Amino acid sequence: MKLIDSVVRSFKVAKVFRENTDKINAIDFSAHGDMLISCSEDDQIVLYDCEKGTQIRTVNSKKYGVDLIHFTHANNTAIHSSTKVDDTIRYLSLHDNKYLRYFPGHTKKVISLNISPVEDTFLSGSLDKTLRLWDLRSPNCQGVMQLNGRPVAAYDPEGLIFAAGVNSESIKLYDLRSFDKGPFVTFKLNQEKECDWTGLKFSRDGKTILISTNGSIIRLIDAFHGTPLQTFTGHLNNKGIPIEASYSPDSQFIFSGSTDGRVHVWNADSGYKICVLNGDHPGPVQCVQFNPKFMMLASACTNMAFWLPTGDDV
Repeated sequence: MKLIDSVVRSFKVAKVFRENTDKINAIDFSAHGDMLISCSEDDQIVLYDCEKGTQIRTVNSKKYGVDLIHFTHANNTAIHSSTKVDDTIRYLSLHDNKYLRYFPGHTKKVISLNISPVEDTFLSGSLDKTLRLWDLRSPNCQGVMQLNGRPVAAYDPEGLIFAAGVNSESIKLYDLRSFDKGPFVTFKLNQEKECDWTGLKFSRDGKTILISTNGSIIRLIDAFHGTPLQTFTGHLNNKGIPIEASYSPDSQFIFSGSTDGRVHVWNADSGYKICVLNGDHPGPVQCVQFNPKFMMLASACTNMAFWLPTGDDV
């Protein structure tokens, strides 16, 4: 089944989960799309089965809090940043709720966390103005990049390079094999006046980079030349929250949450808004992602909603 405008417009909420008592601040699909993990400001980690549309289990992280959760390459382990005690990154076994390893080093809040698409390494960016490169097998940082501002980062789809967005105005590309030599290219963009960059994502074909913000704009740039391609607007963000923007797996569509509780969808090439999906979210939708393998969408406020296409085009 192909993702086309009419199919996107036909998406409806198929299942709503109301397990959380506070805002869901991060979600992540497993690589095979069969599972979804979420974390919330109520310190709960919830695991979902995407094929059955059921909740598998809930794990609490009351002591450290939890944010920026990501599956590792195994469905039974995850990494996350902390919201209490310290700024250590934690590696968790979901099966028995035990921490396998701690990654200390950051001295301020971690605001960017990304796992390599090809190996057991990950990147973290913090308000301490550093990016750190880690290996899941070692508690010691593999490399530190000192930056001159707030960092966000992302791996390219092949896991060979990573992009660092710095100070909401420049994107630096590093080769993972020689990142200590500094970036091999820097794209300078106009500095955001009224918001900060809060996330970067490469398209699956590696050709574009999507920039999320804590304002009401989303940027799309060319990954090779840094040329601005699109600015997506029209969704609300009057609370200054880091609203996630995401690609569809074919990189054709851009999805974003909104503080009005709806999901906004644009065509990535034309910048044209395809539709606004209303799933009756009672609060701001901070997280939206499309499943990498199945025709489903997940969006989250305090509730988690699973969306499926309906109608004649399906």
